[in-house]
Amino acid sequence: MLAALNPIAFHLGPIQVHWYGIFIASAVVIAVTLAVREGRRRGIDPDDIYDMILWALPASIIAARLYYVGFEWSYYSQHLNEIIAVWDGGIAVYGSLIGAGLVVYFFCRSRFIPVWLMLDVAAPTVIMAQGIGRWGNFMNQEAFGQVTSLSFLQGLHLPHWLISQMFISGAYRQPTYLYESVWDILGFIFLMSLRHQKGWFKQGEVFLGYVMWYSFGRFFTEGMRTDSLMLFGNIRVSQLLSVILFIGAIVIIIYRRRLGNQVPMYLDGNPFRKKSPSGKKNKE
Repeated sequence: MLAALNPIAFHLGPIQVHWYGIFIASAVVIAVTLAVREGRRRGIDPDDIYDMILWALPASIIAARLYYVGFEWSYYSQHLNEIIAVWDGGIAVYGSLIGAGLVVYFFCRSRFIPVWLMLDVAAPTVIMAQGIGRWGNFMNQEAFGQVTSLSFLQGLHLPHWLISQMFISGAYRQPTYLYESVWDILGFIFLMSLRHQKGWFKQGEVFLGYVMWYSFGRFFTEGMRTDSLMLFGNIRVSQLLSVILFIGAIVIIIYRRRLGNQVPMYLDGNPFRKKSPSGKKNKE
C-alpha cells in the first residue's frame, strides 16, 4: 500500500502551499472565466462580474468557515487559534453559498443587474468549481465516508494511488468526495448542455436547476459521511438543508411559471442592457 499523499504541494520560503488551496484557486479561475464568457453573451459587463467576485469570494470563504465553526463550536471554543486555519479544511459548502448568494443579491441590486440572470450565468460554473474543489478534500483525507473494504474499492476500478489515499485511521473509507465530485461534474455538463436550448428556461431556472441537482446528490453523499455537522444530536444539517432547498426550488419554479410572461426567458433573443440609476439604458 502506498503512503498517504502529502497535502502540502510546495513551500515558498516559510509559506506552505497546500493542494487544497490549489484546487480551490484553480476552480475559481476556471469558474470566473466561464462566467465572464457567458455573461458577455447575456449582456453583462465582464467588469461587473470581476467586481462581484472580489466581494463574493472572500464573503463565501468567511461564511463557509463561520458556518462550519458555528456547528463545531464545542471544539473550536477550546481551540480558538484554529478558527482561521481554513487551509486544513473545515469549510462548509452551504455556508459559502449563503455568503456568496447575499453578495450577489446586493451587488446586482446596486448595479441594476437582474439577480436571477446573474445567478443563471454563474450556476453551472459554481457546480463545476465544487466538483474540482472536492479533490482538495481528497488530498486532506477529509469528507470521507463510512468504513468499507479494499475489495469494494477495487470493484469500482479506482487507481491504486486513489485507493491508498482512502486508507484512513486504520480502515478503508467510502470515497464520498469522489461521488460528489462526479455528481457535480455531471451537473455541470447537464446544465451547460441545456442552458442554451431556446424556450426551455425562464430567468432563474438554470440556477434553480443547479440547486435541485446539487441538493439531491448532496443528500445521499452526506448520508455516507462520518464527519457531518449535526443538529439536535442526530439530524445531519446538510441533509436537512438539501431537502429544504430541493423542495423550495421546485416551489419557486412552479410559482414563477404561473406568472407567465412576467418572468422573462433566459434566452429571449435580447441580451440584457444595464440601466443607469436614472432608469435610462447605458450605451455600451
